[in-house]
Amino acid sequence: MFGIINALAASFYGIPSTGTDPIWRLPLVFLWVWANLLPFAINNQRTSLSIIEDLANKPWRPIPQGRISPGRAKVLMLCLYAATPLISTLLAGGLRQSVALIFLGTWYNNFGGADGHPIMRNAINALGYICFASGAMEVSLASPLPMNFSGSGSGSGLLQWLGIIADIIITTVHTQDMYDQEGDALRGRRTLPIVVGDACARWITALSVAIWGIYCPIFWDAPPCSRAFIMSFGFAIAVIIRTLMYRDVPNDKLTFLVWNIWVSTVFILPICSPSRRVTCCIGSLLIQWVIMGSGKTSA
Repeated sequence: MFGIINALAASFYGIPSTGTDPIWRLPLVFLWVWANLLPFAINNQRTSLSIIEDLANKPWRPIPQGRISPGRAKVLMLCLYAATPLISTLLAGGLRQSVALIFLGTWYNNFGGADGHPIMRNAINALGYICFASGAMEVSLASPLPMNFSGSGSGSGLLQWLGIIADIIITTVHTQDMYDQEGDALRGRRTLPIVVGDACARWITALSVAIWGIYCPIFWDAPPCSRAFIMSFGFAIAVIIRTLMYRDVPNDKLTFLVWNIWVSTVFILPICSPSRRVTCCIGSLLIQWVIMGSGKTSA
């Protein structure tokens, strides 16, 4: 989503037009994301500790079910990792990000990046998100992105926005760890809820989401009554309420889904910040549903 939306908003960042239509390149964007995500997912599931964790948390996955052996999974992973730079070259974008994702995935899954410390784990997640987001945007534009670190000129605004996205991920991505605590404890993984405690981790999430839910639309000059502001802050409130009030595994899984929806609304702020004022209550009804929807599931 970030790639397509921000490619459409490329002019906002001072990035010159490449003459391509990002909408028509949507299948190529999906191909690039899938090609880079699949080997990471295989590597994340093939080790002995991962299999122990998945037997507790996700027994439906292929390796715990015996549908593929860890050895064959490794061969498939290596073949895909070898193919991703070639795919990026053919798609005219995302080559730097593909190489970075190989490094990050290996660090995360094979050298303790996901297990040793929650800050390091969240930081690697953030870097991965940025690689996927910017790589997908390059594929959408069929051109490498200018990365201007001077603070001005073409691409400097995009770099600032990517930095904000990274900060959001670092401070809130442990939402995915709330429902995995049993399996993480079995393999000795030091996630934030295990290190600081379940309650403290929930409050860190809630406060962080509240800050970003307000700051991100302000960054894009969205007025408080605009659709962009209400959408961003509304789903942020949904995440906050669910994180603090619904504290069992099924509800934590649904909260993580709502978190992903909120992050998606943040991704689209660049093109909807100048939006018109809200004239209907559909958005509020949707927010109410995602907050309260699990009350029935846990009854």
